[in-house]
Amino acid sequence: MMWTRRDQRNGLLFISPWIIGFLIFTAYPIFSSLYYSLTQYNVVDPPKFRGLGNYIDLITTDTVFRTSLYNTLYMVVFGTIVITAATLTIAIILSNRRIKGLAFFRVIFFLPTLVPLVILCILWIWMLQPQTGLINTFLSYVGIKGPGWLADPHLARPAFIMMFLWTSGGAVIIYLAGLQDIPQSLYEVASIDGANLFQRTFKITIPMISPVILFNVITYVIGIFQSFAESFIITSGGPNQATLFYSLYLYQNAFQYFKMGLASAMAWILLIIALFFIALLLGLEKRFGYRQ
Repeated sequence: MMWTRRDQRNGLLFISPWIIGFLIFTAYPIFSSLYYSLTQYNVVDPPKFRGLGNYIDLITTDTVFRTSLYNTLYMVVFGTIVITAATLTIAIILSNRRIKGLAFFRVIFFLPTLVPLVILCILWIWMLQPQTGLINTFLSYVGIKGPGWLADPHLARPAFIMMFLWTSGGAVIIYLAGLQDIPQSLYEVASIDGANLFQRTFKITIPMISPVILFNVITYVIGIFQSFAESFIITSGGPNQATLFYSLYLYQNAFQYFKMGLASAMAWILLIIALFFIALLLGLEKRFGYRQ
């Protein structure tokens, strides 16, 4: 028993730097934000307790809050569908070993993930220029007059989805790893039974890698909820608040308007929304996903 207590003491001593760091830099800010969300606090003056007033104001009277929430949910729903379908399709194509130069294409799809975020934003500002942008230039080759992507409230969000898709090479690599674990014998049996490509894809491939799909979808959803720098650098929330995402509006309340209490309330609302989406995804995967 003496040696057991000694081992426990030594173990606690070794992990004490992590425990102290967690309490100071993680636990304390979390509980502080919960307290400030119940107050009116502008950094300069002492916080004044107002209960659930911040939450009520956000939900009932703040139209900009609803706009930012709508923009974010738009990106979560439509962006998830588009990016998941595109990256999974690319991964399935690249998993075909009969295609020449597969290693080259895998590197090409992964390279954009290595671009620093600020450089990425500047690059897409240039690519989406209405007159000289690369995307509109390609469209002009097929007789289509390209729009002003970042100047049109209806096209700004799809433009951001294109940018997020361009940086989804990591998801493609993860899908490729998941596809390698599917037994080839399943495809051989399905081919013998007369299953075509689409039947093999929807009856074998997608069900077998449903845990991988779940991981990538949850990662993307969390990334969208945290998305800030892209809209801050490229559009500053415009045009007409079309790209004013939740995290950007939270930043504005906290560091531009100095409404720290309101920003803290937004952070906790975001946590609840994110947990809801993750629980929903886990429930769907549990019901429809593959189980060994």
